[in-house]
Amino acid sequence: MLTSFDATQATRALELARATLDNEGDAIRKLAERLGQDDSVARAVALMLACKGRVVVSGIGKSGHIGRKIAATLASTGTPALFLHPAEAAHGDLGMVTPQDVVIAISYSGESDELAVVIPAVKRMGVPVIAMTGKPQSRLALASDVHLDVSVEKEACPLNLAPTTSTTVTLALGDALAVALLELRGFKPDDFARSHPGGALGRRLLTHVRDVMRSGDAVPKVKPDALLTDALLEISQKGMGMTAIVDEAGRPVGVFTDGDLRRLIEKAQDFGKLAIRDVMHANPRRVHPDQLAVEAVAVMEEFRINQMLVVGDADVLVGALHIHDLTRAKVI
Repeated sequence: MLTSFDATQATRALELARATLDNEGDAIRKLAERLGQDDSVARAVALMLACKGRVVVSGIGKSGHIGRKIAATLASTGTPALFLHPAEAAHGDLGMVTPQDVVIAISYSGESDELAVVIPAVKRMGVPVIAMTGKPQSRLALASDVHLDVSVEKEACPLNLAPTTSTTVTLALGDALAVALLELRGFKPDDFARSHPGGALGRRLLTHVRDVMRSGDAVPKVKPDALLTDALLEISQKGMGMTAIVDEAGRPVGVFTDGDLRRLIEKAQDFGKLAIRDVMHANPRRVHPDQLAVEAVAVMEEFRINQMLVVGDADVLVGALHIHDLTRAKVI
C-alpha cells in the first residue's frame, strides 16, 4: 500500500472513477437514443454489407487507436477490414485502397488535416466514405456519403480536453456496426472459431472428439465372458482407468472403471471367478467421433465421469476419451 496515499485521496479517486463511468455510460445511452432519429446507421451498414472489397478504417491520434480496434472487430466478425494510417496513406499507402472498398474515416472534430488530404483522393476512386465525427458541419462530415454522429456533451476529462467519452462512444458505435453486420451476414460460432484458431474459443469450437480420442490398440476392451481379472489387466495396461466391454460385433455393451473396482472390493467377493458381464455397468455413456469435444465435456460434467466411449456407425466402438485427453488438448 502507498503510505502517501491517504483516505481523502482514496475517496476522491473513487469519486472520479465513478463520475467517469457515469459520464461515458450516459453518453452511450444518448447515442443509442439518437440512432433512431435518422437512417444513417442503416445506410452505413448497407454500404459495408454490399462491399465487395474491405472496410478500410482510418483516423489519427486517439481516433486512430479507436479505428484500429474497430477494424480488428470487423475483421474477426466476418467483415474483411484493415486500418490505414492517414499520414502514411498520403505517402503511398493509399494504394492499399481499391474501388471495391468502403472507407470509415474517424475524426471527432471532422477537421483532421491528414484525413482532409486523403478523403478527396478516395472519393475520386469512387469509394464510399462513412464519417464518424462529433461535428455534423465539419469538412469530413460534409464530404462523406454517410455521417455517423458521435458527439458528446462533455468529455470525462475534468478539463474537457482529453478524448475520453468521445472515444468511448466512437468505439461503442463501431461495435454496434460490427454486431449488426455479424447478424446480417449469418456469421456463426464456427465462422468465429475459424478466424480465432489459436485462441481458447477456437479450440473449443473446432476440436472434434476424433481429434483427441484414443483409438486402435490404445482403447481398452474385453468380451463379456472375460474374467474380471482379465479386465483388470486390460485396465492396467491401457492406463485409462476403465475398460469397455464389447460384443462379437464390436458394439459396447458395458463399461467397468476403477471406481467400480473400489466399490466391488467392499463386497469382498472372490474375484477369480467373476465374469466381467456380472459386474459391468450396462449402457455406458458414449459420444460420436464427429461431435465437438466440448459436447463430450458437457456429458462428463453432467454425469461426473472421467471417461467416455466413442462409437461410430452401427454403434461400433472406435475409440475412448479420458478427461485428461481433453485437458491436454486445452478444450477445458
